[in-house]
Amino acid sequence: RRGALYPWQSGSDGREETQELHLNPRSGRWLPDHSRLQRHVGSAIAYNVWQYCEASGDAEFLHTKGAEMLLQISRFWADSATYDKSLGRHRLRGVVGPDEYHDAYPGATEPGLDDNAYTNVSAAWVLTRTLDVLRALPEPRRRELAERTGLDGGELERWEDVSRTLHVPFHNGVISQFEGYGNLAELDWPEYRRRYGDIRRLDRILEAEGDTVNRYRASKQADVLMLGYLFSPAELFRLFARLGHRLDDDIWRRTVDHYLARTSHGSTLSGLVHGWVLARARRAEAWAFCQEALRGDIADLQGGTTGEGIHLGAMAGTLDLVQRGLTGLETREGALWLDPVPLPELSSYGFALRYRGHWGVRLRLERGRVEITVPASDRSPIDIRLPGREVRLQPGESRHLDLPDRPT
Repeated sequence: RRGALYPWQSGSDGREETQELHLNPRSGRWLPDHSRLQRHVGSAIAYNVWQYCEASGDAEFLHTKGAEMLLQISRFWADSATYDKSLGRHRLRGVVGPDEYHDAYPGATEPGLDDNAYTNVSAAWVLTRTLDVLRALPEPRRRELAERTGLDGGELERWEDVSRTLHVPFHNGVISQFEGYGNLAELDWPEYRRRYGDIRRLDRILEAEGDTVNRYRASKQADVLMLGYLFSPAELFRLFARLGHRLDDDIWRRTVDHYLARTSHGSTLSGLVHGWVLARARRAEAWAFCQEALRGDIADLQGGTTGEGIHLGAMAGTLDLVQRGLTGLETREGALWLDPVPLPELSSYGFALRYRGHWGVRLRLERGRVEITVPASDRSPIDIRLPGREVRLQPGESRHLDLPDRPT
C-alpha cells in the first residue's frame, strides 16, 4: 500500500510489535492473534492531529508535520479501497474493527472482515478533513508538500470519490458492525450469564467450549458506537449524508440499543464509550458505566488483568467523560462548542482547560446554567457556541448562560 500505516502496537523504533499469539487461560491453548489488522489506528492518529490543531490553533504544526501525516494516512486509505461494481461503492476488506471478538467470518481460512462500519466511516472522515487542510494550506507550502510527496490532482480526485462512496452496511434498520454481521447467530445471553456469571471474556468461554465468538452477534466492546464517541450527533449525521446514507435520531437510537444488548464489555474502555453515548441517548443509564470504569482496577473487574498493568486509558477516560462527554465540549470551526447533558448524580461540577493560548479557561456547570470565565490576557476573544446561541467572551470576562431544558 502507498501512504502511512501506523502499528497497532509499537516498538521503541515505531515498528509493528503486536503479538501473533495469545493464551486462553480457560482452555490452556495458544491462539492466533490478528489484532494487528485494526487498521483504524491510522484514523485515530489523524483525528488526534486534527483535534490538537483545533484546540491549540497551532497552524505551524498543521501546515507541516500535521498536513503530511494526514496526507499519508489518507493515501493509505485511498490505496486500500477497492471498487465494487455491484454496489457502486468502495470497500475496505480484510480488517478488524475495535471489537476484537470478531477477527474473521465463521469458517473462514483467512482472518479479517469486510467493511467494518467504524473503519469505513472514520476513513471517510480522514479523507474529507485532509482535503480541507490541503485546500487551506498557503500556496507555497501546498506546492512544496505536493512536490515532496508526489501528490497530484488525480490522487486528490480519487480521495474525493472514495470519501463519498465507502460502503456502510445496514441490517434490520441499524448500522451493521461489518458486512455480513446481520447473518450471524444470536447468543443465548441469559443462559451464559446463568452458567458463568461474569461473561466479560465471552471469547475465552466459547473457545474453551470448542466454539467461537465469530459465529455470534456478540461484541467485546464498543465498535459501531465508537462513532458516537468521536463525533457529535450532528457531525455524525453529516458524515453519513456525505456517504449517501440517512442517519437520524431514531436510527441512531436503535443502533445504540442493538449493540448495548449484545456487548459483554470485555474491555475497560467499553463502559466509558457506552456511558458517553448514553449521556446523550439515555442519561439515567450513563452513570453506571462511568462508575464501572472508575472501579476497573480497584476491583480488578477484568479478573486478573490488573496484575499485568493498570488500565490508564480507562482512568483518563473517566475524566474525559466529565470534561467532554457530559459537557458536549467540541473544538471545531474556530470555536468552543458546548451542549451539556448534566446527570442527576452530578448536581454541579467544574474544571479548567487550555484553549488556543488561553490558560485556565474555567467552566462551571450547575442545574440549567453554565458559567464560563476567560482569564485576563492579550489573547484573542473566544467564541462559544451553545444550542441556539453564540457568544464571544473577551479575556478577563465571565458570563452565566442558561441552558436549554433536556428530557431525562
